[in-house]
Amino acid sequence: MLNRLIAFSLQQRLLVLLAVVVLAVAGLQAYLQLPIDAYPDISPTQVKMILKAPGMTPEEVESRVVAPLEMELLGVPNAVMLRSTAKYAIADITLDFKEGTDIYWARQQVNERYAGVAATLPASVGGGLAPITTPLSDVLMFTIEGAGLSLQDKRSLLDWTLRPALRALPGVADVNVLGGQAKSFVVVPDRARLLANGLHFSDLVQVLERNNRNDGAGRINAGENAVVVRVEGALQTVDDIGNVVVKAGMPPLRIKDLATVRIDAMTRYGAVTRDGQHEAVQGIVVALRGADASQLVHAAVAKLQSLQSSLPPGVKVVPFYNRSSLIERAVATVQDALLEATVLVVILLLLFLGELRAALVVALMLPFAALYTFLLMRWTGQSANLMSLGGLAIAIGMLVDAAVVVVENTVTRLEPQAGSAHLPHLHRVYAATREVATPVAAGMLIIVLTFLPLLTLEGLEGKLFAPVAMTIVFALGASLLLSLTLVPVLASLLLKPHAHHEPWLMRQVVRVYRPILDAVLAKPKRALIPAGIALLLGAVGYLSVGKSFMPTMDEGDILVQLAKSPAISLQRSLELDLAVERAIKAKVPEVAHIVARVGSDELGLDPMGLNETDMFLQLKPKSQWRKPDKAWLADALRKVLADFPGMDTGLTQPIEMRVSEMLTGSRGDLAIKIFGPDLHVLGTLAQRTASVVEQLRGAQDVITQTTEGVDYLQVVIDPIAAGRNGLAVADVQDELRAQIDGMPAGMVLESNRRTPILVRGGEDIRMSALRFKQMRMALPGGGEIPLAAIATLKAGNGPVKVGREQGSRFALVQSNVDGRDLVGFVDDAKAAVAKAVPLPPGYHMEWGGQFENQQRAAARLGLVIPLALAAIFLVLFMTFGSLRQAVLILCNIPFALVGGILALWVSGQYLSVPAAVGFIALLGIAVLNGLVLVTCFNQLHDSGLPIAEVVRRGALARVRPVLMTASITALGLVPLLLANGPGSEIQRPLAIVVVGGLLTSTALTLLLLPILYQRFGVVVEKDEA
Repeated sequence: MLNRLIAFSLQQRLLVLLAVVVLAVAGLQAYLQLPIDAYPDISPTQVKMILKAPGMTPEEVESRVVAPLEMELLGVPNAVMLRSTAKYAIADITLDFKEGTDIYWARQQVNERYAGVAATLPASVGGGLAPITTPLSDVLMFTIEGAGLSLQDKRSLLDWTLRPALRALPGVADVNVLGGQAKSFVVVPDRARLLANGLHFSDLVQVLERNNRNDGAGRINAGENAVVVRVEGALQTVDDIGNVVVKAGMPPLRIKDLATVRIDAMTRYGAVTRDGQHEAVQGIVVALRGADASQLVHAAVAKLQSLQSSLPPGVKVVPFYNRSSLIERAVATVQDALLEATVLVVILLLLFLGELRAALVVALMLPFAALYTFLLMRWTGQSANLMSLGGLAIAIGMLVDAAVVVVENTVTRLEPQAGSAHLPHLHRVYAATREVATPVAAGMLIIVLTFLPLLTLEGLEGKLFAPVAMTIVFALGASLLLSLTLVPVLASLLLKPHAHHEPWLMRQVVRVYRPILDAVLAKPKRALIPAGIALLLGAVGYLSVGKSFMPTMDEGDILVQLAKSPAISLQRSLELDLAVERAIKAKVPEVAHIVARVGSDELGLDPMGLNETDMFLQLKPKSQWRKPDKAWLADALRKVLADFPGMDTGLTQPIEMRVSEMLTGSRGDLAIKIFGPDLHVLGTLAQRTASVVEQLRGAQDVITQTTEGVDYLQVVIDPIAAGRNGLAVADVQDELRAQIDGMPAGMVLESNRRTPILVRGGEDIRMSALRFKQMRMALPGGGEIPLAAIATLKAGNGPVKVGREQGSRFALVQSNVDGRDLVGFVDDAKAAVAKAVPLPPGYHMEWGGQFENQQRAAARLGLVIPLALAAIFLVLFMTFGSLRQAVLILCNIPFALVGGILALWVSGQYLSVPAAVGFIALLGIAVLNGLVLVTCFNQLHDSGLPIAEVVRRGALARVRPVLMTASITALGLVPLLLANGPGSEIQRPLAIVVVGGLLTSTALTLLLLPILYQRFGVVVEKDEA
């Protein structure tokens, strides 16, 4: 088949050139249309439910909302993980599904289960499925700034002007709103007047709901016309609400006779502050899953600019986080590396081939292979991101391998003294290409086989590195096709028959290599002893190198997490946030702006408590830093935060935090989950575990999310006493909730705005626990009774949240790890915790976070890499028909791994998933070099030469392709090795492994393989005979 393809290409040269150009144009168009993002889509199929339960405590939310829903959801098909969090007035339930599950099918399953249990939930519970987003969906964040506008005005501007305009953009799932004061019409009853008239809060709610509606009554005939009857009665203003009649009479009893009606704010569950100066209103553009983040951000920024003219004078929208800047910097890092690698490869080709035309034929293949790769990426729905483009950068050196072999053989065939000199020019090119087609195809297949294990990785590592593998496979496939079609066509057109002279570089290489080869062939111990030492060093290096999951990508921004006393009020929490912001601005001038959010957001996508703050730090350009080192800056921030005792603090980055939360439900490198039934015991165990972990070397930002600590005022209703006075338990509960939190009483429709009406008690009781205890309840038959007469009031303590996983309660301890490897830290932590924190019966501990990902990736690679090696062995055996020679080539692999391990050890990098990908790339290159040498040895041996001459002449003949493959691949990775933009942290371990491994692998291939072949090659032939 390969021969027919080569023959067709040379017979139809014009058609081939035309097809190549057409496909290149299609590839260019595909590149321009590729979605661009910093990361591939790394989110699992995940469905989130956000349910709001006004006034409910975490334990009530757990028992009345979360538990019944979990009973239904635990049986959903294809579900793999169920997590839930019950906090004050909110339930957050997340369900992860198996890879490949359709998101819409998954949402339908969850919705059906929710519909089945909704009728049994409390009537006040509202909400449902969250938008179809991913944890990386927060693509643009901004605040509304400008003098003269109140927090309520800013919130209304965001809610009713900016949010609808942004939600209309393609790819926007929603616009999340934080901070400010949501406008509402608040009815504050005078309790004395209510009691005097025998009325309750619920009576006002009912009368407002029944007197606030426009409706149609039908049509009536008016002669030949029909007139539509519209009955208007909707409330519009404060006066309209005040004039609603509660009791008939002369005069009638109206709302304003019993209560004060005013425009006020809804109950606040969170707030936003900026730069330590004032409260702010924040908007977050949330992207739909699968949307082109870069394009979406540009569209959103353009829309905000177009809306600027419609904003009040002096008001402006100020973005403080723009994902597109990170995307552009991350993609630019890889694009620059790609261009630099291409230039280096072309220079190397020229040096090795010593002929401009031959180098040009090979170099021309690079842009075409890249364009075809973009075309295949577009067809398979991939985006241009750090990982997919990184795969292309890794493959740059390998792309020319096949073309180099074809061109080199063609140049040899075109020499005047070649055996085929009498044949026509086109026939000689065909013969040269056909001769190497099978080994070239086998070599490419082997490299492809080495990358296939990456496609089997699961979880985060699978989603990150599958695009790398796919891009490399696409690029190598395109390279092989072009090498057998375009390259022979170009060679037939550009290469002319002439005597070939060895280039200067190769003459120098042979001058050095020949005496060394002769020396090791004469005394094999000269090669075997250094090889043994190298293997020993590699083993020592492997034991010394730390193990980690993934290097941290520098996103350019810092997120400070604060955890305060669980019982803190919103006002005090805001005061602390402002104080921390002022301290950071004063002592760390590298910080340009700070935007902090405390509590829950409008959509409930991130339901934090009043004691939890995410503080977003927008940094100045590094050129303005006192010391351009992010680790130093993080230490400076920690020193400032240390001045605020009583707060747990942690430093992370926006994407890093969201990815950790998505995958493991926590925000740290290490997440220790303690499972058990009793919240108090869980809290104690978590505190003891955290104190042990804090003492370990490398522990940083240790945070335990306290299960208890919220002050409770428990009202224990005596049902007999309440019933004796004509009150049901629910009557008392509703009255108390209305007094403190308020009861919704409908909506006021103001053009396109919907403003809620709230019936709520006065500030006197809401702001004083003492006055609340002295409160009096209205009786159904008139009169009143003290609350203390029908209920016992006592102070207590309760949970700030209840976390659950797979239906079981758990407490969480999270920690980052700095200055040492993750696996070693976890081993130490496990030993220390097991010794210091004995677990009672019914409790168990799980170790997760990034550590969980690392363990899963290591287990998966440990399974699939041997399978890949078995597949490579099979290809080698089929190529040579010899078991011994297949094993002989596989002997190259340990020496490639040795160099990679030693390079990691020397550079101080850890053995992480990117490093493992580097080792996988090494497998293919090492085997390919062995394949080239053994093929040549076999050809010479078949010609009847003695074995000593076979290995000597074969090694000298193949030193150029072996060195070219190794040096071009290694130099192609040098730009990634030296890059320092976002994402370079992920690519660097990979480049270090490949470059280091190629050094040892190439040296030992050229020196050790001839010796091994000399010892076993002839034996193989005898076996076969």
